[in-house]
Amino acid sequence: MQIETIILNEKRNVTLTAYIQKAGEEFRHVTKRPAILILPGGGYQYCSGREADPVAMAYLKAGYQAFILRYSVKEDSVWPNPLDDYEQAMELIRSKAEEWKLYPNKIAVIGFSAGGHLAAAAATMSKNRPNAAILGYAVAGNDVKGCNESAPDTIAAVDEKTCPCFLFSSRTDNVVPVENSVRFMEALVKADVAFESHIYSFGPHGFSTCDSSIQERDTKICARIPNWVPDSIGWLKDVFGDFGNECMTEPECKAHVNGNYEEYLSVDCTMKYLLSKPEAAAFVGELMKNAAAAAGQENMDAAMAEYINKMRLRDVLEFGGVPKEQVEEIDSKLQTIKNN
Repeated sequence: MQIETIILNEKRNVTLTAYIQKAGEEFRHVTKRPAILILPGGGYQYCSGREADPVAMAYLKAGYQAFILRYSVKEDSVWPNPLDDYEQAMELIRSKAEEWKLYPNKIAVIGFSAGGHLAAAAATMSKNRPNAAILGYAVAGNDVKGCNESAPDTIAAVDEKTCPCFLFSSRTDNVVPVENSVRFMEALVKADVAFESHIYSFGPHGFSTCDSSIQERDTKICARIPNWVPDSIGWLKDVFGDFGNECMTEPECKAHVNGNYEEYLSVDCTMKYLLSKPEAAAFVGELMKNAAAAAGQENMDAAMAEYINKMRLRDVLEFGGVPKEQVEEIDSKLQTIKNN
């Protein structure tokens, strides 16, 4: 393994540590690797060692190239310095994709506590956005003012361009209230962004990977909390794909929960979205009118209509018993319409 520490900003003591595994040779089916950029916590006062190398080791074992960014802290943490550090690090990692044997479009960011805030900022407002974000007991809303008065509310910045997210936290966290995770999830739901979340019943703040070398054995902590490590790795396989024969397999989980953001329309778009598109509205409207007549529900009440409008057309058709072959025919017709 190649280990390299790169100085990104000598004045602010910003460094990027790279852990680069081999690809090819004995790893015959692996020509490149996905990557993860780790942002330790520390209240924007320091970068915690407990949330740096131990985390990198877990993802290295899973086959990732791993990077640790020690970003601007203390008086240097005035915004946007930390985000600028992230931008510089991500730009460098992608620029060295060939040299470091990694996929530039399969790079996740993981952050803890204040580092989780920076990871959330990367996911929602950076120029060099990650392809997935893992937020560990992250400061996301206005609570960040307690450790960095100049830092923004990342919950308000969530939009349809936000990458898929994995969140984990403890219900009894007495440093970063669990509302940070809950409100961030609510924003992801409104933006139709894919996510997975694990809020454990009890545990302290800053539990990192929960290894006994990090967390004292007598700590009152939910026995399931360590599961976030393999769960997040499994989730990344859903989002990025898994190692295949000299390439990654196709992802199982798309960035959005419906097709409203794809290049062309499809049966995976929501009813409301399709009906807002003139080229699709007449066709879909007639389709649903006929389906309602066949079901004897021509006079659908407003509540039921609103419920159906939120569903994907595919689900509406399947619930209505439309044969799979006909669903695919409808999909083919919709996919001729550009999603402008």
